[in-house]
Amino acid sequence: MKTLRHGLSIGIERANNHFFLTLKCVGRLTHADYKVMTPLIDSALEGVQETEIKVFIDATEFEGWDLRAAWDDFKLGLSHGREFVKIAVVGHDRWQKVSAMIGAWFIAGEICFFDSNDDAFEWLGLAADNYTNDVG
Repeated sequence: MKTLRHGLSIGIERANNHFFLTLKCVGRLTHADYKVMTPLIDSALEGVQETEIKVFIDATEFEGWDLRAAWDDFKLGLSHGREFVKIAVVGHDRWQKVSAMIGAWFIAGEICFFDSNDDAFEWLGLAADNYTNDVG
């Protein structure tokens, strides 16, 4: 029997006056995944006030969503979209880049797609060597 890995790893960090959320998406996300992840993300962001939140998303192992999970992702973006100033998405597939561009319509901050972690961290204003071991 083949094991299907899927889910989201969440990291939360603060550097100076900036709050960073790091996410790694693996496999094909389901509604059940979002039932677990959404409260974790909501709780992590609940106490953050008047702080710029930057997000690093590692989508290099991401295969997409099932239909209901895509809706869950959309709702999550709407509920927290005003809190994010920059979202860097790292991936390798064209559909991931298109998804990031569509997501930009619903997020107040900037979203940018990258092929490498280093470029994403630089755009976010982070030193890549301080974060690449923590994500992925």
